[in-house]
Amino acid sequence: MLIGLIIYPISFSLINSFRQWNLQTSPVPLGFVGLLNYRMVFETTPFLDALRNTLILSIAGTFIEFWFGMGIALLLASQLKGTNAVRALLIMPTTIAPIVAGFLFRYMYYERGGLITWLLTQIGFPVPPQGLLGSSTTALASIALADIWQWTPFFAIVLYAGLLSIPEDIKEAAIVDGATGLRMFAWITLPSISRTAIIVVMIRFMQLFNMFDLVLVLTRGGPGTASRTLSYNLYQEGLVNYNIGVAAAMTWIIVIIVTILINIYARVAFRGWEW
Repeated sequence: MLIGLIIYPISFSLINSFRQWNLQTSPVPLGFVGLLNYRMVFETTPFLDALRNTLILSIAGTFIEFWFGMGIALLLASQLKGTNAVRALLIMPTTIAPIVAGFLFRYMYYERGGLITWLLTQIGFPVPPQGLLGSSTTALASIALADIWQWTPFFAIVLYAGLLSIPEDIKEAAIVDGATGLRMFAWITLPSISRTAIIVVMIRFMQLFNMFDLVLVLTRGGPGTASRTLSYNLYQEGLVNYNIGVAAAMTWIIVIIVTILINIYARVAFRGWEW
């Protein structure tokens, strides 16, 4: 079972990354070509553009979603009137499939009559004539906005649960010592939920690094390569161009990049942890 589900697919992908194999010209591999496929990833595909866009989406998206989610979580924890209804509504965006969310935002981004386009026009934002999704300056940000809308509640719910776990006696002792407002947040709140925050940030970063659904529905990586991500680049090479060898090589390059990034994050974020 282990061999069939894990070891064989990994080995098959690794071997294919060294083979010349394009399904448009041959149903079977034509032979080993060494590192040629790895070189072709950079020479024949916009891999570096896709990597740049993926990093921008992953870092900016995670950062914005975390702090927006933190703000919502703090409001929920303050027990203001109506927070019970807000808690019930928060879960709704995360239950929507990314494909469906993509179509919703696609309608709202229409250059004629789209809700978001209309709102931006009303506040004086210079919406490009070709629309938000058709401009290289706004396409990536438009994808990020859709993702932020859908996944900020995820951060809010998880961080709110973390806030509820902070013992009341710690808060009361901090208040007695004069910690209020930002001091309370910096000295008590944030350190108390740091482990929860570190884990959820890492999970969300990895999800964003693999973003595909919204890109496919909203822009298909365009215009040009302005919003192409690594996952969409892989889809284009493997399932559109049927270039199995180059797609396999690209997969392993992405695996190496993700492994390096996660190890750097883990070394910094988990420093001093006791397991």
